[in-house]
Amino acid sequence: MTETVSAPSRRVSARIGGIAESATLAVDAKAKAKKAAGEDVVGFGAGEPDFPTPAAIVAAAVAACADPKNHRYTPAGGLPELKEAIAVKTRRDSGYAVTAGQVLVTNGGKQAVYEAFATLLDPGDEVLLPAPYWTTYPEAVKLAGGVPVDVVTTEDQGYRVTVEQLEAARTERTKVLLWCSPSNPTGAVASPQEVEAIGRWALEHGIWVLADEIYEHLVYGGAEHVSMPVVVPELADQCVVVNGVAKTYAMTGWRVGWLIGPVDVVKAATNLQSHATSNVSNVSQVAALAAVSGDLEAVAQMRAAFDRRRQTMVRMLNEIPGVDCPEPHGAFYCYPSVRALLGKTLRGHRIESSAQLAELVLEEAGVAVVPGEAFGTPGYFRLSYALGDADLEKGVTRLKELLSEAA
Repeated sequence: MTETVSAPSRRVSARIGGIAESATLAVDAKAKAKKAAGEDVVGFGAGEPDFPTPAAIVAAAVAACADPKNHRYTPAGGLPELKEAIAVKTRRDSGYAVTAGQVLVTNGGKQAVYEAFATLLDPGDEVLLPAPYWTTYPEAVKLAGGVPVDVVTTEDQGYRVTVEQLEAARTERTKVLLWCSPSNPTGAVASPQEVEAIGRWALEHGIWVLADEIYEHLVYGGAEHVSMPVVVPELADQCVVVNGVAKTYAMTGWRVGWLIGPVDVVKAATNLQSHATSNVSNVSQVAALAAVSGDLEAVAQMRAAFDRRRQTMVRMLNEIPGVDCPEPHGAFYCYPSVRALLGKTLRGHRIESSAQLAELVLEEAGVAVVPGEAFGTPGYFRLSYALGDADLEKGVTRLKELLSEAA
C-alpha cells in the first residue's frame, strides 16, 4: 500500500505561507546572534530607543506585580483607567478629543495595526500604502484579506506623498489610506498643510484613514506633528489612530499599544481581540498607565539625544561616495539611497541590489542595516540612530571605509 504524503504547499495555509518575516526583526536577530558569538557588530536595524524605561514607570510595574488583582483576567479591551488615561493623553498631546469608549488597548502597535485592518477590510479591498513603508503594513493588509497598493515616493520629494499620487492610485476598490507621519522608515514629516489636503481628499472620496502616530513626539527642528482628524475634524468618523508607549517612553518590550476610532469599529476590534489574546498583560498596562499619565520630561531628554545623533549620522552618511541621505525630520531613522553603488564591484562581488549589499556590509564590516527591499523601495538602506553616540560613529565609519572601496 502506497503512503500518501501531503504536498508541502498544503502543510501551511496560503494565507500564512505568503507572509514574509519581519525584515527589521530578522536583521536585528542576526546582528545579536553575531554579537553573542563574540563578533563586534554595530546594529542599525532595530527601531527601539537605547534608553531604559523611566524609573517611575518600572516602579509602577513592580508594585503591580504584587497586587493580586493583576493576577486575574481583566476586560479584553483594556483596563478602564488606562483607556481613560489614553483619552486624556491624546487630547493633551495632539488636541484630538476622544472618549474612553473609543479606545482599545492592544499588545503593542503591531496588533493595533492588524486589528484595524481586520476590522475595516473585506476580501479584495485595497489599501494605499505610501512607500517607503514600515515592513509590517503590507503583511497586515494581506492577512486581513486586503490588497496593498504601493504609492512610491522618492528622496527628491522628501519621501512625502502627494494628493495627486494618491488620486492616481485610487480605484473603486480603495477602502483605506495608511498614513504615517513622522515616518518609519524615512523620518519624513508632512506639513500641517499637506496633512489637511490629504485628509480632505480622503473625506471627499469616502476613504478610511489608518493613522499611525507612534512617533508623534519625535520631531526635530521646525517640523511639526499634527493629527489628521484634528486638522480635518469631519474625518473622525472614518479614521482610526494607532499609537503606543514603545517609542515615546522607551518601552518596546512592554508590548502596549492602542487604537482609537469610531465606537462601532472599536467594539468590533475588541470582539476580535477577545478571541485572539484577551487582555494585554495587566502589569504592562499598569506601567503604561504610569507612562501616559506622567510628564514628558524623559521624552524631551531622549529627543535631544536623537536630534544630536540624527545630525551626526546625516553628515557622516553624506560623506560616503555613492550614498545620498536626505535629512529626516522625525522618528529616529535615516533612509539613504545607495542606488549609485549598484552595478559596482566591492571585494570581488558585483553589487546587484541593496539587499545583497546589506548582507555584504554585515559580513565584511560588521554593520547591520535593513535594505530598502523590506520597505517597498529597493536601492536604499534604513539605519536607526537610536543607539549610543560612540557606536553610531563607529558603525558609520566602518560603512564609509568599506563602501569607499566600491569601484
